[in-house]
Amino acid sequence: MEKTVLGLQLPTDPRWTNIAEKSIEDILVDHAYCEQKAASSCISLIVQFPDKSEMLDVLAPVVAEEWEHFERVLKQLKKRGYSLGKQRKDEYVARLNDIIWKGGSRDQQLVEKLLMNALIEARSCERFKLLWKNLEDQELAEFYHELMISEAGHYANFLDLAKKYMPEDYVMKRWKEFLVEEAKIMETLEVRADRMH
Repeated sequence: MEKTVLGLQLPTDPRWTNIAEKSIEDILVDHAYCEQKAASSCISLIVQFPDKSEMLDVLAPVVAEEWEHFERVLKQLKKRGYSLGKQRKDEYVARLNDIIWKGGSRDQQLVEKLLMNALIEARSCERFKLLWKNLEDQELAEFYHELMISEAGHYANFLDLAKKYMPEDYVMKRWKEFLVEEAKIMETLEVRADRMH
């Protein structure tokens, strides 16, 4: 099976890039909410695990960065005469939630959440790369190039943090299981023009 960005098992359907460019307003709206949810997810981890000082040191700046990305996407919307619009259900993330083990120790639960965040960042990075490489709007293409680099860093942050709270062999075995399940999700998700994922 072909490997894609950051260990993902299944590349994005090429049709997504074509229809995304034709529906850039919808993509930008969904992207704005993705950035907002990324910031909220980091805040949630900090609130749930306030005793994990190393995680707090890593994630507090990520919260600020994700919120800055949210503001930057809003500017891209405004520049093109678009408004934010309503948030849409994120079927991709909803189905990723089903991968997470609900039991285990507190540290295992933390690792599950960190790996899910790493996976979302990896897929976002892959999608941003496609937009960077394929958008005719050069300003927007460069915008997605910048964000692609940032998302790759966040992916690494989450994966590295997971290895601080559980042994590396455990984390990497679980990570591979996440990747396999994510590929199954990607195979069955409808290719939509109004979703970043």
